[in-house]
Order: sequence, then C-alpha cells, then structure tokens
Amino acid sequence: MRVLLVSSAFNSMTQRFFVELSDAGHEVAVEIYGGDEDRLADAFDAFRPDLTIAPFLTRAIPERLWRSYLTLIVHPGIEGDRGPSALDWAIQERWDVWGVTLLQAEAEMDAGPIWATRTFPLRQAPKSSIYRREVIDGAVSCLWEALANLEQPGFQPRPLDYAAPTALGRLRPSMKQADRRIDWSRHETAEILAHIHAADGVPGVLDELYGRPVYLHAACAEPRLRGAPGQVIARSESGAICRATVDGAVWIGRLKPKQEGGIKLGAVQVLGDALPADLPVIAPSEDLAYPNPVEEVRAEHQGDIIRLRFDFHNGAMSTGQCRQLQAAFEQARARGPKVIVLDGGDDLWSNGIHLNAIEASADAATESWANIVAMDDLIRAIILATDTVVVAAVGRNVGAGGAILPLAADFVLVREGVVLNPHYRNMGWLYGSEYWTYLLPRRVGWERAIALTESCLPISARRAAEIGLADRAIANEAFDLTVQSFAAAKAEDHAAITARKQAARAADEAQRPLAQYRRAELTQMYRNFFQPDSPYHRARNAFVFKRPACWSPASVRLLASTAEGEGAALPALSDVCRPREAVGF
Repeated sequence: MRVLLVSSAFNSMTQRFFVELSDAGHEVAVEIYGGDEDRLADAFDAFRPDLTIAPFLTRAIPERLWRSYLTLIVHPGIEGDRGPSALDWAIQERWDVWGVTLLQAEAEMDAGPIWATRTFPLRQAPKSSIYRREVIDGAVSCLWEALANLEQPGFQPRPLDYAAPTALGRLRPSMKQADRRIDWSRHETAEILAHIHAADGVPGVLDELYGRPVYLHAACAEPRLRGAPGQVIARSESGAICRATVDGAVWIGRLKPKQEGGIKLGAVQVLGDALPADLPVIAPSEDLAYPNPVEEVRAEHQGDIIRLRFDFHNGAMSTGQCRQLQAAFEQARARGPKVIVLDGGDDLWSNGIHLNAIEASADAATESWANIVAMDDLIRAIILATDTVVVAAVGRNVGAGGAILPLAADFVLVREGVVLNPHYRNMGWLYGSEYWTYLLPRRVGWERAIALTESCLPISARRAAEIGLADRAIANEAFDLTVQSFAAAKAEDHAAITARKQAARAADEAQRPLAQYRRAELTQMYRNFFQPDSPYHRARNAFVFKRPACWSPASVRLLASTAEGEGAALPALSDVCRPREAVGF
C-alpha cells in the first residue's frame, strides 16, 4: 500500500509510523506541511497515496485534498474529545483514563468518523512522556486496526455520536496561560505538578521568580523540605530549584525566560545571580522518586550487577553531564561488578550533545568542541572497560551521538517500539564523532554504516536487531525483566566474555588505534564548529528556537532516493587532515 504521512514535523510519532509502515512492506512517503497548500497538493498528486495519515498536525489539510484522498487524523484524546489541547486538559484536570483516536478528516475539526480508538491509564507524568509512550503506542495500535479494516469489503467507520456511552470527551478550547496559572498561596503540590506536567515541552507555565517572567518545566514532588508557599528554599547540584507549596514542596528543573531569545536551561543557570547566595544546596533524599530533575544519574547495585540510570532532560547531554556520567561509570566499574547495565532515561535514552546549552553559551563553537570531547571521553571509558561486561538497555528513543553511545557496550538490547536515528547530517551536515567510524562499522559493516549516517532516516528496534545494530529487540512489556535476566546470565559468563573482549580490543587496537578514529572524526568536527560559514550553527539555532531548518527535506521518500546516489558523499577518512589545534583529541 502507498501511504503518505502528512505532518507538521518529523516528530517522534511520525517517525514511529514511518518505521512501522516501512517494516511492514508499505511504500511510505512523508510530507512536512507548513502551510503551503500548493506544495502539499503537488505531493499528493505526485505520490497518489492509497491512504494518507496525519500523525501530528498543527493546521488542517485542505478540503480538496481529503475529499480526493482518504485521510486519517491522529488525535491524542479519548472518543469525543476535540480541540488542540487534548492532553493538556486531561493532565491538568487529572483524569484517570485517557486515550488516542484515529478519525477521518472532515470539515469540522476532530469530528470525523472514528476508525479506531484506544484508552490507557493516565500516569501522573509530563505531557511529553505520556505522548511518547502511551499515546504513540495507542496510535500505532489504532493504525494496525485501520489497515485491517481497509481490507474488509464494505467497512464503514462509525460516526461520532455523543449519545454513545464511549464518547466521554467534548470540545475544549485551546488552553491559555490564564488556565495554566499557579496560585502558590492556594494550590497544593499535586495540583501544581499537574499544571507543570500539562504544559511540559510547550509552552511551559508562565510564572515569576525574583521579578523575572519565566516558564516552568520539569517538576517533581519533594518529600521532606518545607517553607513559605512560593518561596525558593533550596537548589540542587544538578541545577534544579526547590519551591515550597502550601502542603510541601516541588523541585523545578528547567526554566525558560519569557523574553525574546529565551532558551530553556537548568533553573539555577537561568536565574543566576538572582538566587540568594546563601540558598542551601541539597542532596536528593533517599525517598525522592526517580527519575527527577535533581538526581540525573543514579547507580543501583544488584549483586554482581550495577544498573546505571541517567535521565537527562530531553536526552541532551551537556559537557558537565557527560563528565558526570563518565565519573559515575568509572566509580561503578571501580566497585568491581561483573556487569554494568546502561539504562538511560525513562523517556529518552540519549540524544547526544546539548544543543540548548551550546546555543546559550558565550562561544558556541568552543562549547560545541568541549561537549563533543566530553562525549568522546565518556565513550572511550566504556570501550576500554575490558574487565567488565557492559550492557546497553535502550528502552527509549535514541538519536545522533546518543544512538552511537550504546554501541560502546558489549551488548545492545532495544525495546520494541524504540526508534533509532544513528546519524548527524541533518544538523547542518555535522560529521559526527563518538567513535562512530569504529563502533558503527564494527556492528553493521562500513557500507551499511555509511548508508545509515548519510540517509538520515530512522530505523525501528526490530530493524536494528536484523542488521546487527542491536543484539536483540525485546517486547515492550518484557523489557525490564529480560534485561535483568540477560545481565545475570552474562555475569555468570563474565570470565569468558571479558577474555574475548580483551583479545578483540587488543586486535582492534593493533589494526588501528582508537586515537586515530578520534582524531579523524574530530578533524571534521573542528571544521563543522569553527568555520565561520558552517551550516551547523544555523541549523542548531533553528532547532533551538523551533524555526524551519535550513536543511529540511520535503519528503522522506525523496530524501531516501537522494541518499542512494545524488547526495554529496561524506569526506573519506583518508582525506582529512590535522586541525590547527589538537587539544582534547
């Protein structure tokens, strides 16, 4: 079947639909729709889809197109729910159950016939977490039901009927900041968290701290600290602030200044000198729920196994966070475990270097360099841990250098449903480092490594296992227990595995030292970072401020054909030269 995905961005749901449909053998194209109706019409007419699906849209598809081509819309709400702030209202009002609905495009927004719907228990969690997990999984389930129904002769979707007992939703307006406002003198902790969770990602909750208007992001409850409601009573080493409520306190991990050019960063970094000099720095308490914005890295000891969890906001790893994780890994290794499991985060495993922190720095090129050097140092430490079995348990999406990081481990286990993006070039033709020229070919061969990094296409967990990028793709519900049993089995075989590992590392080093891979990659990265006309800086700026990127393909189908022969090839490693400064190599 020819399936056209029309989306406002190639976001996590659109990518998941792309890999699911592609793996199932369908011919898939993706059109990024920014409002140009003529261009969209050209895409429809050129591809002539059997089915069009809109996984993520911020504007309506023109009527002339959905009348000509069957078009299904993913709405992140229960049956009957309508409006652009579906998840926001559900989270802020603390519904117990929510859902996702696949409906047919019609003139009245979100009111078309229903092709499929799914419900799920609504966790008390940030909006982006619920979207990436329950909403996307439910939407994929709806997708398969719709495709099966398309094969049934005479199938007709059922119309939305508010008299039906299943139609529990209703039309809701777009949520405004007035709806999100927190009254610190009245709202209890649970309600404050619901407000911040509902605004997670975009737009945040507008508030004021020390006379500065800021948007609040990334919050969790603090079980012990107390103070005057609304008062900032502590900060953490990770850069979060603790603010008292009428019945407790909350940690707030990220703030975004309201002014033009504001960048979402750690709360302490944003507030800077406005914070009282004597504000106490508090270590996370043992009963603080994990993950949280206070304790980004946690080591859990389970006999001969150490589970190393690192939950960095949006999967981005700054220079300091890379150093922190490297130190935690080396400390864990020093304890002599047989196995270290790299667990990543609850919602995103890793997305590589921290573009927001780089954009906010005084010198973006220098900070980019420091960040990639720190990332390389972390990966080198994992590669050289030849006395320990290292397992990467990739339970959530990975991208860019964050997709290379798990390859430093001895074994890579990936949860089914995870989407991997092992490439860099769509960030302004960034070459990439993280020892990818060693780690990626080691698993998939040089030809496939180049195809993965140049095509800039996502792949599924199942596909990753098929091509050797991962060792196993594990069913979602069985992932945690399977990882634990896998690690236990490797602990029993520790001596044999580490002996093979040491021999392989010595052979690889004799063939080509790790330092040579690093130097070659960083030579290209130095050019990406320090050349004045480098497109990386424009692409990064566009990413941070959510503007259309300078490199934005009209369709994944066209991008794939370009990657097969028309695109500019990456420089051969033999062609690179030593940069002017080799500090940090």
